[in-house]
Amino acid sequence: MNKKVISVFGGSFNPPINSHTLLAKRIIEKCDVVEKLIFVPVSTKYQKSKLASDEHRYNMLKLICENEDKLEVSNIELIQDKQLYTIQTLNLLKEQYGQDYDLWFVMGTDNLKQIENWYNTERLLEEYKIIVLERENDRLEDLIKENKLLEKYKESLIKIDGIDKIFLSSTMIRDKIEKGENIEEYINRDVLEYIKKNKLYI
Repeated sequence: MNKKVISVFGGSFNPPINSHTLLAKRIIEKCDVVEKLIFVPVSTKYQKSKLASDEHRYNMLKLICENEDKLEVSNIELIQDKQLYTIQTLNLLKEQYGQDYDLWFVMGTDNLKQIENWYNTERLLEEYKIIVLERENDRLEDLIKENKLLEKYKESLIKIDGIDKIFLSSTMIRDKIEKGENIEEYINRDVLEYIKKNKLYI
């Protein structure tokens, strides 16, 4: 009997927005084998510009997950002494969950286009399946045709039908916050209150 699956959704989540939550729920809803999804925020060691603290981004994700049975957040990258590569993160999570679950990593096509530059790419594609989220005008089928590496490991790439393409980003939300625009429709109410209370992104 095949194991159940945990989806691993990595990113900066700076801040986490409704699109992240909606995508997570859609993955669980549209893919029968996926039992739950774990958000894995990158640490500030990633040295990305305008990145809120590890504590703030972790706390905001906790607010999103606290009333969702199938959504969790992991601090696995935040507690390390150095920034982890994706495969290292997945290997650590596999040690925690591997007896009972397979792990599938969630990746947008924007990152998939650059995957040859990732650490241990072939091992990543050999050992883990990737749920691919199409962004804007991308089509997974076209990317596979255009890239020999993706063609070689196409069985590891999973496209789930019924998931809308992503057109909204955290960057857009940060820009709106800086401009003082209303973002209530784009972000969880508790997260919005947290952002206001802690004066983030202003």
